[in-house]
Amino acid sequence: MNFPVKIMQDGLVARVARVAEIAAKHADAVDVEARFPSEAVDAMKAERLLGIQVPRQFGGESASITEIAELCSMLGQACAASAMVFAMHHIKLSSLVEHGADSEWHRDFMHRIAADQLLIASATTEGGIGGNLRNSICAVEVDGDTCRLEKDATVISYGSHADAILITSRAHAKAASSDQVLTAFLKDQYTLEKTHVWNTLGMRGTCSDGFLFKGQAPAHQILPKPFAEIAAQSMLASSHLLWSGVWYGIAVDAVARAQAFVRAAARKAPDSQPPGALRLAEVSNLLQMVKSNVVAGLKAYEDAKVDVDRLSSMGFAVTMNNVKIASSETILEIVNHAMLICGIMGYKNGTPFSLGRHLRDAHSAQLMISNDRILGNTSSMLLVHKQDTSLLG
Repeated sequence: MNFPVKIMQDGLVARVARVAEIAAKHADAVDVEARFPSEAVDAMKAERLLGIQVPRQFGGESASITEIAELCSMLGQACAASAMVFAMHHIKLSSLVEHGADSEWHRDFMHRIAADQLLIASATTEGGIGGNLRNSICAVEVDGDTCRLEKDATVISYGSHADAILITSRAHAKAASSDQVLTAFLKDQYTLEKTHVWNTLGMRGTCSDGFLFKGQAPAHQILPKPFAEIAAQSMLASSHLLWSGVWYGIAVDAVARAQAFVRAAARKAPDSQPPGALRLAEVSNLLQMVKSNVVAGLKAYEDAKVDVDRLSSMGFAVTMNNVKIASSETILEIVNHAMLICGIMGYKNGTPFSLGRHLRDAHSAQLMISNDRILGNTSSMLLVHKQDTSLLG
């Protein structure tokens, strides 16, 4: 997506390019075997990419969400599962960075993440609530200086492979389902009993199995701010934007394969326009639309971060929701166009133009938080909020 100045200064592009090269070598095996992309994640740790969002004063590199989105798109072009693990880690890390700096334990935790390259997983879904992350059935129990939590987590992103989990729950046993907190549990503070196996159409390498989570930790590991505030001001925006970076990367690689196919056909028949050339022009337009959508969303988020009220506003929420809806729907159209261009060579596995993995991974986009749920929330907000239609933002 081309945000070069600070990225090039920090050398992040070169570091991620090395990871992407490794991820690409194993992408098909990760998909076929539905296994964790351990080679790519080990490379992320070796390149010290898991702590780049942590502020410099806590041992990180103060990378912005805009920069991280670009890195997600680079990884998405190589292996969508690896890119999604990277994105999910940084989505959870954004909650710590934006809302944990006033807590001594969470500041130390950020130091540890940067120093030891800890991988952070997410546990926001729960049996009985589906994908509604803004409601919980389970409640954290605080007993003196200790907190305990048991949660039927139907999905924990790469849960078996994480070094820590950030997990949502009700704030206490009598709290309303929407009165939630977010707690950090380290690997030696919880047990996971597998209840669901992640056997999916796409994004197979994220290994997001379901677990019965049981944890016990010092109570000061509960983030000091309500989860409603964390979700509105950092988590939902970073989710929609970093996921969109991953999806854009998938689309970029699909278009690159389609372009290579058309060029190969043109070389064979230089005196005639090759089949698929017009569709390639069409898909280039769609790809630019996704890029523009994500870039605009990133700018809106960076601009809003200076104003807490703006971050929590309906207008900002509508903007982020629209970014997610548009990018998740358009990439499917892009990959399908690329498949039509490449024809049977795109449909077959094991060719330079194979697009089956891209298509299956792209189908996850409309389901990670369900587009129907997001559209329902947006429609409710638009009943009382006038949409911003200015080109100047």
